[in-house]
Amino acid sequence: MEWYLALSLLLGLIVAFMLIGVPIAFAFLSANLIGAWIFMGGANGIIQVLNNGFGALSSFSLVPIPLFLLMGELFFRTGLGMRMFNAVDVLMGKVPGRLSYVTVVGGTGFATVSGSSMGSTALLGSVLVPEMVKRGYKKHMSIGPIMGTGGLAIIIPPSALAVLLATLAKIDVGALLVAGIIPGFLLAGLYVLLIWIQTRIDPNAAPSYDVPEIPLAQKLLIFLKDVLPMVGVMAIVVIMLLFGWATPSESAAFGALGVVILGFAYRCMTWKAFLASIEGALKVTLMAFMIVLGSATFSQLLAFSGASSGLINWATSFDLSPILMLLAIFAVLIVLGTFMEQISIMMLTVPFFFPLAQSLGFDPIWFGVVVLLSLEISFTTPPFGLLLFVMKGVAPQGTSMKEIYLAAIPYILCSMLMVAVLIAFPSLATWLPGMLQ
Repeated sequence: MEWYLALSLLLGLIVAFMLIGVPIAFAFLSANLIGAWIFMGGANGIIQVLNNGFGALSSFSLVPIPLFLLMGELFFRTGLGMRMFNAVDVLMGKVPGRLSYVTVVGGTGFATVSGSSMGSTALLGSVLVPEMVKRGYKKHMSIGPIMGTGGLAIIIPPSALAVLLATLAKIDVGALLVAGIIPGFLLAGLYVLLIWIQTRIDPNAAPSYDVPEIPLAQKLLIFLKDVLPMVGVMAIVVIMLLFGWATPSESAAFGALGVVILGFAYRCMTWKAFLASIEGALKVTLMAFMIVLGSATFSQLLAFSGASSGLINWATSFDLSPILMLLAIFAVLIVLGTFMEQISIMMLTVPFFFPLAQSLGFDPIWFGVVVLLSLEISFTTPPFGLLLFVMKGVAPQGTSMKEIYLAAIPYILCSMLMVAVLIAFPSLATWLPGMLQ
């Protein structure tokens, strides 16, 4: 069978299963079983594919996923996240648009510890948007920063999605986690600049209001008590990775343990919160492992049928520069993000795009960061970006999808600018991983 017929058959089966409502992981697995029967000789082929797929689940590189998820769940459910947000709010003082800045600064800190875009968006949206509305903030000044900052959890370590991408692409997990630090914080800086410009253009978009003056000594105490310990957990995780003191799995374990210790230190670690955190992390972990199983078997079938090599040869046969090919890949990821969620996109594209990137001479870690940024953009891409609907679910009653779309667009443009900067200066993503090596 020609490679394009094999590819059409496999993708067609997946799409068909998804259209009838089969969950993405099971859609891939079902299509893989049918493909194995066709391309690998019936029942023996199915057994071989399943054996190889379950072997992928034994990879040690998957261990950080449940630990990072547990770390974020504990941070959220014990109330440590809200302590940090309240502290940042107090420390900002009378700055115009203060709550928008609090969203970016505090949300970036939360993203670094939670690793969950949906968790960050849900927490910030449910807590901060009503307060901003009460203070007279316009919708784009309240909703926009929350969706933009929520996406930072994909890039800034610890990121469970980055671990999953590195596992699927068979690249160094620790290097990809560290590579997202500089681009992630630069993107947060662009968000701060955007808010400053918006408040300059329209001061009424974020009306100022009186706040009590707090002595410098008290501000320092609040910072040391309610900000530094939370951010310190993230810093320890990153430093362990950066200096090679621990593997990604070990640093994830230390991070989760650090949040547990903080929970007991602040007397907010309850048995109920602990059990709820384990349950939340377990649900997402099982989904992630099913996705790895489906993706591993899908990659094998693509290679065995000749679909992946045929597609790469076809793509590289065009007389296009590597940069134009990269832009085409970026466009495909954004278009897919308008109607698919990020894990589904990864499962479909990683088997094609990473071998193609390697053939074009791209650094795999740098390319991984570009893919993560693309996924971050697609998270908020109208009409069906996942964070748009998370925000709709927690926004005040009467908030329309049009308002959410318009609020997201400036932050999407900031992320696209960050991609352009990363293409122009690849060392922003490769310098820290080089230190790690």
